[in-house]
Amino acid sequence: MGRVTVRRPVVRLGPGGRRSRLDSLAAEEPLELRVGGKALAVTMRTPGHDVELAHGFLLTEGVIGARSDVAVARYCDGVDDSGQNTYNVLDVALADGVPPPETGVERNFYTTSSCGVCGKAALDAVKLKTRFSPAGDPVRVSSAVLSGLPDVLREKQKVFASTGGLHGAGLFTADGAELVVREDVGRHNAVDKVLGWALLQDRVPLRGMVLLVSGRASFELVQKAAMAGVPVLAAVSAPSSLAVSLADEQGMTLVGFLRGDSMNLYTGDGRVE
Repeated sequence: MGRVTVRRPVVRLGPGGRRSRLDSLAAEEPLELRVGGKALAVTMRTPGHDVELAHGFLLTEGVIGARSDVAVARYCDGVDDSGQNTYNVLDVALADGVPPPETGVERNFYTTSSCGVCGKAALDAVKLKTRFSPAGDPVRVSSAVLSGLPDVLREKQKVFASTGGLHGAGLFTADGAELVVREDVGRHNAVDKVLGWALLQDRVPLRGMVLLVSGRASFELVQKAAMAGVPVLAAVSAPSSLAVSLADEQGMTLVGFLRGDSMNLYTGDGRVE
């Protein structure tokens, strides 16, 4: 497995002058995801929790809806210049009866660490229909619980603390209990890892849950949350206009600028007490 952090020399300039030191950087490596031996996606990610990442990606792309839809996930031979396995190629075998994803000129599954939907060539391939609509979820969450979640997320982001270069995503119950936190150089990858963990734990659809992200709330993250049936998505930064529109359409509660005791409720404010 690749390293989560990498040490590199850096020259630091400051009031005390110039000095050399070793700096910790967040690792970023490509992961090629194959389904049934056929290449489906390449994403730039922080190594670790790759099986969760694969399950979350396939869930949020509408390929699978349960853990039982996957027969096995295993690393393939992918070697570096020294002949060592890079663990950067993962092959997923779907269970009998689960149709493989459709790929063609209308889809290009290449993603970067900053954007997961930018590789999709057609607009009609971007918007997916969820099988776990969150619209009817009756969950209620207090503003006090929401206000405390960013501190919990930051405390659990161990690699961010040493590098300052990773996004975080966390899944919480409505009373604020932390279920899982994952980090990645890509915000969409961090969310996929969280949702993949939930799928592997047979927790999907995520009724009554709160998904918190450390950055902004994009259209893509709202879509991923909706595909897993998440009723409440909270972000410490701003949402985009399309993210708000999609959250409203899906019947989700979208919280932005969650900082201290203040927050903005963009959609579904009735769920927040």
